Amino acid sequence: MLAREPRIGLWLALASSCATEICAQSGFDWMLIDGEHSPNDLNSILAQLQILAAYPNVHAVARVPQGHGHVGEMLIKQYLDLGVQTLLVPMVNTPDQAAAIVRAARYPQDSGGGGIRGIGGARASGWGRNSAYVQEANKQTCILVQIETREAIENILAIAGTEGVDGLLIGPADLSASLGHVGDPEHPEVQAVIENAILSIVAAGKAAGIFTSDQLSADRYLGAGATFVAVGIDTGLLVEATDLLASRFKRSIRS
Repeated sequence: MLAREPRIGLWLALASSCATEICAQSGFDWMLIDGEHSPNDLNSILAQLQILAAYPNVHAVARVPQGHGHVGEMLIKQYLDLGVQTLLVPMVNTPDQAAAIVRAARYPQDSGGGGIRGIGGARASGWGRNSAYVQEANKQTCILVQIETREAIENILAIAGTEGVDGLLIGPADLSASLGHVGDPEHPEVQAVIENAILSIVAAGKAAGIFTSDQLSADRYLGAGATFVAVGIDTGLLVEATDLLASRFKRSIRS
């Protein structure tokens, strides 16, 4: 997932096992099951993880609704217990928040006693059959945090320097709103901040990622050093395709 060469991904928000299976065969390197802005719950996430497991060339990522506080810690534990190995956590603004997320995702033994993840025999451990899982899990878990606010941008080097944070993904929509350009992620000020953020992340030795459905923007971000880039979302693809199909046939009828 965090190799040096670019990895192109797709967002999954339909909460549909059938849609996930269709998308999994399309050739993307990674797919993110969204638990923040979609109707996904633990059961639908589990079903989609089971489907993606049949496609080893597609790396599964899941985004928790939140990663802060008691609720965030609980959700991180539950997602990991389902077998998620790469977590994306939204709205991370400070290195303290990033460190707390890492602690929530780690068993105690490899975190200097700081890991707080509880131990249970869930799917990640083969329902308890893999007794070595608790010794191996910390090294297998990848933590990605989202940079989505002005505060996060101001703290980006400290967040990137947090031990246990493997990569940082920039969220252009919320970031543009935080910078005073709501609904306009292509605003020149926002774009300048994004490109500088990518350069800062790469300079800190961490993987940089972003979501954009615009090919020119994606090419620009890849050129700046981003290595995991999501270029679409299943809901958006469905909207675009159905609108185009309906419009094409309605035009032919009217003519």
